[in-house]
Order: sequence, then C-alpha cells, then structure tokens
Amino acid sequence: MISAKRAAALGVVALLAGCAKKNAGDEKNETKSASDSGMAGMPGMAMPGDSAKGKLPPTVTMTPAQIEHGGVKWGPVSVGATGSMAATVPGEITPNEDRTTRLGAPARGRIVSVAVRAGDVISEGQTLVTLQSPDAGMAQSDVAKAVAEVSSRRAESQYASSARARAERLLALKAIPRQDYDRAVSDDEHARAALAQAEAESARAKATARQLSADANANGEIIIRSPNRGVVLARAAVPGTVVEAGAPLVVVTDASSLWLAINAPEAMSTLFHRGDRLRFVVSALPADTFRARVTGVGAGLDPETRTLGVRADVERDARLKPQMLATVLVAGPRMGQQAMVPDDAVQLLQGKSFVFVVHSTDKGETKFERREVTAGARAGGTVVIQSGVKAGDIIVIAGAFAVKTAFEKSIMPKMEM
Repeated sequence: MISAKRAAALGVVALLAGCAKKNAGDEKNETKSASDSGMAGMPGMAMPGDSAKGKLPPTVTMTPAQIEHGGVKWGPVSVGATGSMAATVPGEITPNEDRTTRLGAPARGRIVSVAVRAGDVISEGQTLVTLQSPDAGMAQSDVAKAVAEVSSRRAESQYASSARARAERLLALKAIPRQDYDRAVSDDEHARAALAQAEAESARAKATARQLSADANANGEIIIRSPNRGVVLARAAVPGTVVEAGAPLVVVTDASSLWLAINAPEAMSTLFHRGDRLRFVVSALPADTFRARVTGVGAGLDPETRTLGVRADVERDARLKPQMLATVLVAGPRMGQQAMVPDDAVQLLQGKSFVFVVHSTDKGETKFERREVTAGARAGGTVVIQSGVKAGDIIVIAGAFAVKTAFEKSIMPKMEM
C-alpha cells in the first residue's frame, strides 16, 4: 500500500501540471486574439461577417487623401428647362419587304444552272435558276394523263348524248321500248359526270404543276423566272447542288424603295409616331443628311431586347444601299423643368444606375450614400434624372468612378485568418 506521505506528494505534482497546461492554453488564446485584432486594423483586411457577401452597402466612407487622389468633387443637383432635347438612335437600311421577292425551290431537285449574280439588274420574266426535279416530271406526267382522260371522257359524253337524242326520236315513233330510252338517258348522265370528274382532276394536276413551275415539263426541268423587275439582292443557288423544297435560291428587290429599320430603346419609345419625319446619316456619306417618313410603329416592346420596332420609308437616293448602318436623329418632347446632372455623375453598379449623395462625418472623413436613379435623355454632357434625386441634393459631380470603385471594393472577398 502507498503511504500517506507519498500519496500527498503525487497529488501536489498533478495539481502543478494542470495549472501549467491551463496557463499555456490561455496564453495561446490571447496571442490569437491579439493577432486577429491587429489584422482587422490593417488596411483592406476585415473579419468574417463585416458585410453580406455580394451585397452593396448603403454607404462608404472615404478619407480626405482618398478623395483628393480620386479627384472627387460634389455639388447640388440643378433643375432647369431642358426644352426639346435631341437624341440619336441606331438604325439600318433594309430592303422594302413589300417589294422584295424571296424565291425558293418549288420541289426537291438538282440545280442545273444559275443565270444571275448578286447586284444584277433584271427584268420581269427573266430566267434566274434552272432545276432538274423528278417531282416536277411526275407532276407534268399527271397533267398529261389528266388531259388524255378528259379527251376520252368528252368523246364518251358526246356519244352518250347522241345516243340519248336518237333514243328520244325512236321512242316518239314507238320504235323502241321505254326501257331502252331510260338506259340511254342513264348512260348520258353517267358520261357527263365522268367528264366533270376528269376535268376536275385535270385542273388539280395543272395547279400542282403550276405550283412547281409553269415551265415544268415531262423531263422534270423547272425554270425559275423573276416575277418583277429589280435587282438581285442575294443569290444562294449554286449549280450542281441538290436542294430541298423551299430552299432559298434568289432574292429580288426593287432597289428604288428602301426602309429604315429602328429598334428604339424603351426610354425613347414614345418619341416615334406614324407620319413623323426623321433625319439620318450613314457612315459611308457622313457629310450628307437623308430623310425618311415613319410608316410603322410596333404595338409593343420586344420582351428580350426591351426595344420598340419602328419602320420608315426612305426618300429615294441611289447612293443608299441595303444593310447600311444609320444614325437616326430624333427630337425629344419638351420636358419642362427637370433634374439635371453631369453625365459622369451617373454610374452603373450591378446593372443599375446610381448617383452618390454626399454626407459629412465628424472625423474629417466623408460618407457617400448610393442612390438609385432613373436616367432619361442625354445631351451635351448632361443627363436628365427622372427619379431618385431632387433639387438641392448634394451629389458627386466629378470623380464618381472613384466612389464607385470604393463600393465595389467593399464587397470583394475578405481575407480571413
């Protein structure tokens, strides 16, 4: 057995060991806490939970040095009479679809020859493309059969009609029984019905042949002709290739009539009305201004692009060509008194427009509040603010990009220990 003196000595040793372990743990925790506190105080460092991940804070604070470095200046929102502001909208010269014919293959077949090229001036009825198609040959064969059937049925009908007339005369003379006369009448009616059926089938076969091509023959040749005079806008037909029914071959348009197609942004969708006169320029002729008259305005906005489709008839000018890009000049409505800020004051953050309202602090630093706004027309370096700020609000008018950068840095991933 262990003596009482030895047991007491062992207890003292265990107690001392426990105290040393506890002190070491406390020292380690204090060191980590001090390290975290020091890292949190370093520039650009923050502890977890400082801000919601990816969510912009309502304000940021900048020091005088940061403000000076970013060239940040501020001033009050001004209000003035904007009058009728001019705006520019992109557009494109396009063919007049009402005078454009897109010719396709009427049946599956092989392209034998193409008689025109893009840019050629053509006349009405001119041969454009020749195809070889078994379907066309079969259609014309059906026409020939139907025509022969009509001839046969017509001869039978004429014979039956003569027989009926002869039977009537013989019946009047009582030279034949009534039964023979009734049979002659029945044969005549049957022959008439068969002729009508054959004529209907012949009309159907000819209509099918016309749909393929009026020039289709028993050899299966199809000749595509121009339905009107104009210019070959595009040629997709290539000799030797096999095309399916409906494949595009040639596009013919009246080059003297063009459209101006515009996709107006939603903010400018109310500026276009049927009958309005528009002015536009094209990059190929920057010194000249052309005119067009609005003939069509879309009933609603495109759900994907949020734009309004506008069509205008271009005043004739031989220098204008389809697919030319245009810049359309349109006069905006008189808007009266509107809040106006410099163009650079409006910045995009996460896809939305903001200005930065200035608030002073007691520590010599300046606090900037982000304020979402709705921007309107722009002209001369000024943008109209439709909502979000009012006259007298102090906002950043220069160096707004530096403030925007400060907001973006505030949601960057933080370093963690």
